[in-house]
Amino acid sequence: MVCPSRCEAVFTALRRIEPILVLEQLGSSFFDTTLVMVVKDRSANATYPDADLSREESQQKAMSDFYMIYNLIILLTGILPSLFLAKIGDRGWRRVPIVVSLGGYLMSRVILLLVVLFRLPLEVMFGAAALFGLSGGFAAFWSGVMTLASLGSTPADRSKVLMRVELLYGITGLVGSLVSGHLFQLDNSNLGKGTLLLSLGTLMNLLCFLHSALLLQVKQVTNQEPEEDCQILSQVSSDPATEAPAGMNKVNMALLFTAAALYVTAVGGAMEILSVFVMKAPLSWNAAQVGYGMAAGCMIFITSFLGVVVFRRCVSESVLIMIGMVSFASGIFFMSFVTETYMFYLARSLNMFALIPMPTIRSLLSQQVPAASCGITLTSLQVSLKFAGLAYIPAFTKIYQKTLSWFPGVVFTLSATITVLAMIPISIFGCRSPQRREYERIQGE
Repeated sequence: MVCPSRCEAVFTALRRIEPILVLEQLGSSFFDTTLVMVVKDRSANATYPDADLSREESQQKAMSDFYMIYNLIILLTGILPSLFLAKIGDRGWRRVPIVVSLGGYLMSRVILLLVVLFRLPLEVMFGAAALFGLSGGFAAFWSGVMTLASLGSTPADRSKVLMRVELLYGITGLVGSLVSGHLFQLDNSNLGKGTLLLSLGTLMNLLCFLHSALLLQVKQVTNQEPEEDCQILSQVSSDPATEAPAGMNKVNMALLFTAAALYVTAVGGAMEILSVFVMKAPLSWNAAQVGYGMAAGCMIFITSFLGVVVFRRCVSESVLIMIGMVSFASGIFFMSFVTETYMFYLARSLNMFALIPMPTIRSLLSQQVPAASCGITLTSLQVSLKFAGLAYIPAFTKIYQKTLSWFPGVVFTLSATITVLAMIPISIFGCRSPQRREYERIQGE
């Protein structure tokens, strides 16, 4: 009797969303490390006859150009499909956004594997980016995951469940990144550098796709409190009892939209360049160091989670956002002057709370509108952030290329400056918002 019950428990666990998260993040970690090293290798002999650039500067320009075009293709092709898949999911086909987006993940991994095996031109990856975007990409996958996690939890436990999903994703990314660099270096086959690592990543994405299509269960807990639906994406809340207003607070919404756009511009622009920056002298990272660097980024998921748990007890949400922004601004400004690997990790350690602002902004935004308008408001925010990417991706890339010869850290200083500007609308929002009343316990003598 014990064995069947254990088998049933294991099967039930396998039908949850967590195995998909683990497999997808491991596969993505392996893919990201391989892609960085392949792009570096293919850009080694890049030349620009019309520009007076050294060999290293030519390589950096070629790498940054590739990532600019690659990310812009994903951004442009992914906007409409992600919205379309979200609408299909809202009509009851909850697994469709996850299954379709994971199909895109799998195709992009297979295409990179073909590029490595058959020495195809690197530009083939632009086609992979288009397929990935047309499948909905990360936006469709992550919104699908969050929706399933929300449906499978009660309103009282929802924020806790979503935080656990974020934490699991970060821990898996940490493990995958640490392992990926060493696996890349262990590959001594004649098929192409990174074949072993990429094959393992592709296998994990295949298992992930099959799991989502065949095993994943959509479990819905009866919602006893419909008015709390607009808090689905709220991962942090200083006052759980806050109710959505009857009308829209347009001024507060404008302040939150502005802060979100500025902060995403700062973070996205800096991260766009960081993977290229560590490849040049004086850092000149190898595959193992690339894996360690990605692991440091995944650690921020964990430290931000702990920061929310600690700070939410004693500060308001607007102050919580400011803490996260100060954390990112200080770390990325220090990154401007990094010349040694240990300095890179010091800078990243200052970013420990950098993931707090965006979930908190979404939480505050959901409290500025009626429940019936919450979904479209959060979707509008996500679309506006995608359009912001159309501006900051090429802008940061071109600034980096222009300043390579005299101060390549200019883009990180610019990112810190934009983050400071993002604090202004949040400060105004904090002044406009009603403060929580504090009560003092009067001790009797």
